[in-house]
Amino acid sequence: MKITNVYEGVVPISSSIRNAWIDFSSMDCSIVAIESDVIRDGKPVVGYGFNSNGRYSAGEILRRRILPRLTAAEPGSLLDEQGRFDHAKAWDVMMNNEKPGGHGERSVAVGVVDMALFDLASKIEGKPLYRYLSERYGDGQPDDSVFVYAAGGYYAPGKSLTDLQDEMRGFLDLGYDVVKMKIGGADLAEDLRRIEAVIDVLGGDGSRLAVDVNGRFDLNTALEYGRAIEPYGLFWYEEIGDPLDYHLNATVAEHYTGAIATGENLFSLQDARNLIRYGGLRPDRDTIQVDPALSYGLVEYLRIQDMLKQHGWSSRRCIPHGGHQFSLHIAAALKLGGNESYPGEFQPTGGFADDAVVEKSRVGLTDTPGIGFESKAAFYKVLRALHS
Repeated sequence: MKITNVYEGVVPISSSIRNAWIDFSSMDCSIVAIESDVIRDGKPVVGYGFNSNGRYSAGEILRRRILPRLTAAEPGSLLDEQGRFDHAKAWDVMMNNEKPGGHGERSVAVGVVDMALFDLASKIEGKPLYRYLSERYGDGQPDDSVFVYAAGGYYAPGKSLTDLQDEMRGFLDLGYDVVKMKIGGADLAEDLRRIEAVIDVLGGDGSRLAVDVNGRFDLNTALEYGRAIEPYGLFWYEEIGDPLDYHLNATVAEHYTGAIATGENLFSLQDARNLIRYGGLRPDRDTIQVDPALSYGLVEYLRIQDMLKQHGWSSRRCIPHGGHQFSLHIAAALKLGGNESYPGEFQPTGGFADDAVVEKSRVGLTDTPGIGFESKAAFYKVLRALHS
């Protein structure tokens, strides 16, 4: 197998919504297509990748550093002894001459290409990604369905409590039992009204509602909100302060007895290790949300999984951020605790296959070879245009 062409572009995923930290009015995302010399049905096999929502496109890093290194590599240097694609070797090529630390958008650029290479390799073997991953990195017995929760509840111009409730009812109608909403973008009293409005839709069951601060709070605010929401028994209290403020997270964990979730803005093994060492997370209840698409790809995510195991954490305590097909396959293959889902936002990149059905907050996997972008018509049209 040899890489013959690489194509790179940008797709907008903008909208009027906002969380406690940013709005999405100018949000976009990098996309890549990697073409191989393997021919199926008269056409080259192509792998696709993109970066998850919440981080902007990384085109300059891709064009100037990551992709030139990959295309300049000798084809044999990307293969293992059996002639199969070696993802760790490709990762080393992309990261050649890069200093440690300062991860930023570099981790996003590598993650985009890593995704495309996994899509390509699993297509060449004629297997859906979750089976390919389970056989190579798991126990060969992937989960046949994955827990998913519906993320939404953003702030938006003119959005009322009734609108918020209707949004959540829509998620329930789609088959989700657990939903998530944003907090921290209003004052505490208003956010409590919003939380209680959603809990009413959930039949009074706060354990089916997660709340997400998107890193907004300082320690005093985090503790104040924690005291106010603890009686609700929420599904989790997410990304409470700055993602690198491990002391804040640990202090909240000392005072808040409910579940905490964090990690979507940690982009490396080293950052995740520091979270485990210093962030006060409790392996019996808390959740780690590292997103493989943003954190140097699956090669790095596998290292993170090994580290977590060494520290006594179950893979079931990991539920990746992002709500996309790549992490859905990873969740099934590595037996994670689930995957985020965005039924109404971040199109065309977000979400699963067009025919995916959610039942009781679980979704099955497609048998389409690779990640299955071809089963997501609107997004596949955008990806196909990269190299048509």
